Amino acid sequence: MMMRKLLLFLLFTGHISAQGQDADFTDLRNTRESFTRIYDKDIRRDLASFTLSGIGESINSQPLKKLPITKFGDNYIRFDSAGIQVIIQSGVFFAGKHKMGYEGKRLVKIDNKPYYGNYTKVPQVTISAVTVITGKDTIAIPPAAYGDLYNPRFTYLEGGVIKSQDAVYLSADKRNIYIYMLSRDDTGSYEVTWVIQDKKYLRRVVDFGFTH
Repeated sequence: MMMRKLLLFLLFTGHISAQGQDADFTDLRNTRESFTRIYDKDIRRDLASFTLSGIGESINSQPLKKLPITKFGDNYIRFDSAGIQVIIQSGVFFAGKHKMGYEGKRLVKIDNKPYYGNYTKVPQVTISAVTVITGKDTIAIPPAAYGDLYNPRFTYLEGGVIKSQDAVYLSADKRNIYIYMLSRDDTGSYEVTWVIQDKKYLRRVVDFGFTH
């Protein structure tokens, strides 16, 4: 566990790109939903156990139960265990269906909002749905929770083996479900965690600027 955290630290946290440093454009993304703005101690401790943004506090956190990936494809990934099922699905991004906001030649807003995923470039892929089923209950994840997140990569190839950095975690008291997704790209990666509490969508946590 500690070796994993050390590797992630060396790969990512030492190379967090500063916002607004490119003279050609202004980075309009904000940190209002970042890990640093999480004030609930239990949720913050849980997030620190698996997020890149919380790695500095991970020494005080315990590993959480992790749901296995049961299926995946180019446009979806599915986790399923202990009566909980989570599916993240992607779709094609059609620029003509959106209002594109440029600063010079850089794309900085989509539909009047800053976005995440290959920022300053036109996305190719959207997140079309996040579905959570616990027992017989389907938990509604609002489109606003993923509508500005683009270019998800559910799997990657390493040494001929297909792997994923996405995951679903359960809190020790089983009240919270954490759906984690890491999207890596050449203009600074982002990570998002959707937090489900007591079978209701609570919030998301988004951090960005991790380079590789």
